[in-house]
Amino acid sequence: MIKKIKRKLGHYFREENGTSSGNTDTKKNYFPADFTESDIKIIDAVKNYTMTSSERIKVLLEAVDYIDKNKIPGDYVECGVWKGGSSLAVAMKLEEIGNLNKNIWLFDTFEGMSEPTEFDEDLKGRLAKDRLAKEDKELSWVWAYSGLDEVKKTMQRCNYPKSKIKFIKGKVEETLLSKNIPDRISILRLDTDWYESTKMELEILFPRVVEGGIIIIDDYGHWKGSKKAVDEYLSQIGKPIFLNRIDYTARLIIKN
Repeated sequence: MIKKIKRKLGHYFREENGTSSGNTDTKKNYFPADFTESDIKIIDAVKNYTMTSSERIKVLLEAVDYIDKNKIPGDYVECGVWKGGSSLAVAMKLEEIGNLNKNIWLFDTFEGMSEPTEFDEDLKGRLAKDRLAKEDKELSWVWAYSGLDEVKKTMQRCNYPKSKIKFIKGKVEETLLSKNIPDRISILRLDTDWYESTKMELEILFPRVVEGGIIIIDDYGHWKGSKKAVDEYLSQIGKPIFLNRIDYTARLIIKN
């Protein structure tokens, strides 16, 4: 019966063995049939350094390819990086396609999550501050703790030029200053979860995203504060913006 089901699914999913360093799980991983060998290789390389789904990493890789093929100028900026898996995926993709000109900016406290507000509830209505209070800072995925040295080691797993990788430590409410921000952004990835940080990121960074550039909001569907910040900001733009659904939580915008 299992073999029969696998044969039926074979048209839609490809099967790969988990072989990444440090991964002792011998279960087979399944990827949709449109995932290329390159996609799978990069996803396998970064999966221990990210909490995002394979679908989100796949879309991020496609965004990098889209930016390159269309010669869209600007750097990659990520706010909220945890262990650096998404930025590593971007660096590996840029290296693969031979585009070594873009700076990669990683904004994070590198000390775990900042203080949430009353707007910051998860999709089940649980307050973020209550969850943070109950969970171990260094072990909890909600705290998303990873030190700067650990993230630097993650980024050393590729050969992207080190001079092009910028680490900005501190709360974005304090570090999003002109001296720390590129003039042009081609891909903006927001993953700080909370209302206040997401609101400031949009206010300061969205205007710097070039025409045709991509904005990815990782927690729109999971954290209500993130959704509130995005909805409020987009309502002030004065023109319709389509939020494309990546999976249950992530959304994507192509700026026009």
